[in-house]
Amino acid sequence: MRILLIEDDKKISEALSKGLKTEGYAVDIAPDGFKGELLATTNNYDLIILDIMLPKQDGWQTCTNLRSVNVLTPILMLTALDDVSDKIKGLDSGADDYLPKPFHFGELLARMRALIRRRSEARSSVLENFGVKLDLNTHKAYREGKEIQLSTKEFALLELFMMNPNKILSRETISEHLWDMNFDPRSNVIESFVKFLRQKIDKDFDQALIQTVRGSGYIFTNSQE
Repeated sequence: MRILLIEDDKKISEALSKGLKTEGYAVDIAPDGFKGELLATTNNYDLIILDIMLPKQDGWQTCTNLRSVNVLTPILMLTALDDVSDKIKGLDSGADDYLPKPFHFGELLARMRALIRRRSEARSSVLENFGVKLDLNTHKAYREGKEIQLSTKEFALLELFMMNPNKILSRETISEHLWDMNFDPRSNVIESFVKFLRQKIDKDFDQALIQTVRGSGYIFTNSQE
């Protein structure tokens, strides 16, 4: 999953980015409202974490501007302001959730997961397709009841596949969701991770679920075609 973090405090943005990357998220950082709005309107993100007190353009205006051009990405506002009127203003500007500083990182992750699930129309924290079960809370994966040990990036890749069953995912789509804007499109990183994941998911099973579609990308399916 790819996250846009719009935060001007360098220490906070670096700490959050480090923590989110450890959890398997790709993170782009914008230091002000104008840069954040530009990135949000030109890239595909799964979630935007938006501070309110920003230079050049505050979070309220940034959120309003994004909604006005039909950017529907879930927005989680972060702010040191804890007044009820500020929360109402944030939600009325188009934010989906609001978290005052200071906050526990675990609560931030839980709120992020809830917003991402809501957008994908998943009704629980467990994804199940073709005998594969993915628990988004415990970060555990199973196939036919057998637990599969995955790295954070492999887990994120499998989650993307399971949220899009029977759909061809191009390299561009995968990179947009799982890597930040510094990703080198000429590298073979995606191919390597798909290979690693395929070895773990399909090992010891007759049916290969992660299939290559020549010239197009990859597909997660149980179809034999």
